[in-house]
Amino acid sequence: MPIMPDATTAPSPPPRWTQDAALALVFLTRLPLPPIGPLNGLLSGPLAEGASARAMGWFPPVGALIGLAGGVVYAAAAALHLPPLAGALLALAVTVRLTGGLHEDGAADVADGFGGGRDLARKLEIMRDSRVGSYGVLALVFSVGIRAAALAALPVPAAVAALAAAGALSRCGLAAMARVLPAARRDGLAAAQGRPAMATVLLALLFGIAIAALALGGLALPALAASLLAVAAMAALARRQIGGHTGDVFGAAQQAAEAAVLLTLSALIGAAA
Repeated sequence: MPIMPDATTAPSPPPRWTQDAALALVFLTRLPLPPIGPLNGLLSGPLAEGASARAMGWFPPVGALIGLAGGVVYAAAAALHLPPLAGALLALAVTVRLTGGLHEDGAADVADGFGGGRDLARKLEIMRDSRVGSYGVLALVFSVGIRAAALAALPVPAAVAALAAAGALSRCGLAAMARVLPAARRDGLAAAQGRPAMATVLLALLFGIAIAALALGGLALPALAASLLAVAAMAALARRQIGGHTGDVFGAAQQAAEAAVLLTLSALIGAAA
């Protein structure tokens, strides 16, 4: 007599990489997971140990999707004959909407804390405050302004590629920052996330390099260098100011790296034109 399968048997868990990728998508964007297949209910229960740190390896692909969405808007604005700067601002507005302003908020908090705090405790207190001060406002103005100006200087196909590549490259060094720097707070989100393994750091770098190579071709290497230099500079600044990293520091590093990539590409493509 054949044995019928037990209808109450729980389905096998999805592969670990699926959970890591889904967690990266949930963390970096406001997009809901589709309620189908292995993603259904994936994050409803307790996460596997180390999943938050491993998710950093998948930040570049998610960043590329965010940048590509902005690139589509930039191309649509150009098709409607809008001025390049207006199209660039609309493209960045879409990326901010998709992320919920996660990185911009971090950059503003870092600017307020580093610029207005006299000692470590005060810097961390200011960074945790939800109010935005003058340093934070200026940081947002310069971040959006620099990125929009650099993007507006690019022709449409190059701008779309640049946004996708910048979205990936600006997030590919964050895992390395989290591994090298200690957490500045014991009770912060960054501390709870844990220290990523070297395999996660390498995965993020490989994703960033591969996406940049597909989008930029021969310009991928200088764009990668600009991104990593910006992240390294932010890491050095954070170590000096607060002794380590926080979630806000990651956001500030992403903003600096994205601006560095777009500036580098606008300079190189403009020089070749």
